[in-house]
Amino acid sequence: MKASLQTIATLPLLPSLWIVCRLISKDLERIQDSISYDEGTATASTVGTQLLLFIALGTLGHVGTNKLIPSIKYYMLKRGITGKDLGKKGTSKENNDIPEALGIVPGAIFLICLMFCLVGFATNHPSKLLDLNSALLSICFMLFLGFTDDVLEWPWRYKLFLPSVASLPLLCCYEGSRSVVVPIPLRFLLMIDGELTTFGKLLCYFVVVDTNADGSIINLGVFYLVYMGLLAVFCTNAINIYAGINGLEVGQSYIIGCAVLFHNLVEIQCDSLSRENHVFSAMIMFSFLGVTLALLRHNWFPASVFVGDTYCYFSGMTFAVVGILGHFSKTLLLFFIPQLLNFLYSIPQLFKLVPCPKHRLPKYNAKTGRMEPSTTTTTTPEGTKERVNMTLINACLQMFGPLSEEVLCVVLLTFQIICCILGLYFRYNVAQLIFD
Repeated sequence: MKASLQTIATLPLLPSLWIVCRLISKDLERIQDSISYDEGTATASTVGTQLLLFIALGTLGHVGTNKLIPSIKYYMLKRGITGKDLGKKGTSKENNDIPEALGIVPGAIFLICLMFCLVGFATNHPSKLLDLNSALLSICFMLFLGFTDDVLEWPWRYKLFLPSVASLPLLCCYEGSRSVVVPIPLRFLLMIDGELTTFGKLLCYFVVVDTNADGSIINLGVFYLVYMGLLAVFCTNAINIYAGINGLEVGQSYIIGCAVLFHNLVEIQCDSLSRENHVFSAMIMFSFLGVTLALLRHNWFPASVFVGDTYCYFSGMTFAVVGILGHFSKTLLLFFIPQLLNFLYSIPQLFKLVPCPKHRLPKYNAKTGRMEPSTTTTTTPEGTKERVNMTLINACLQMFGPLSEEVLCVVLLTFQIICCILGLYFRYNVAQLIFD
């Protein structure tokens, strides 16, 4: 079953690998032309060759993670860093100790892969060396925070504050534009017939409305950095709260990573103005996908390891890094639609407007062998009543009825795939109708 899962999981990577093959083919043609016209000398470094090296590093990261997890989970068991699978209550596996915080393995190997990338990437893209170092620092900090959270169980206030601190290296070295393009249907709110509207004048007290562009561009200044800091907090916590069943945290991260990589490669193939930024993002994504795919094999139902907050924070910060330093943060949010829906639906419980238990994952019915929506008790003037916990996972069970844990995960990951495809369609088709 695990072997077939590995084969199926590689399918989302095929479109990206097809683009890489096309880029390598173009590189070979350029080398042949260089040999023909430069008397046998070919000196130009090509992007296809770089991507091939990134794939090799990602493959090594995959093999290393797959080999190391069985050894590390033994040490976790020995040290008592374990958890119980709450989705197995009422079965013979209810009291089994499962190694926790195994996200430390792919996270550590991922950092090693990026350190090797420093050598080649600094040679071909010296201007991005500062970005790579800041990315390493931010991801390393979040990996450390996640592991200590699994061991010490930090209060929620720290989980919201520390990702903001971890994003500071990214924000300090950010050199991109701080302007945003106003959607065409909303520009009348800022300028009419070349004159600022009342709302536009009011807005100018906080940001800069570009009157030369007829209000189509707004320079957010420091507010743009605040937005990117909030993006880092959202990415790390959105994956963390959209979890609770075997394979979901790793599976959703893998699918989002595949969508990000495909977007990067499309932009590279099209020779976009931000091509260098997308090469930087693709380099990170190949290593990330390699270690994540290996972890998925061990975390899929029935999970032999738990990834813990360690992996959730590590993966979330990795996405924030590529979104911020790759300068496609708005596109990144299109791939986080399920996480955004889950967050919005969870707001009443997250902000204690409705009672929120420690665990909101669905409950397992040992008689039927299926997962059912979990509930929490609410006391009202009319009496005590039960309310279904407000998560996308429980909403899925309300919509489709009780499902086995594996089928439930497949349904949720299918929804993730659909949302990522819709996000790509919106980015390359619908967005052209809304923005210039």
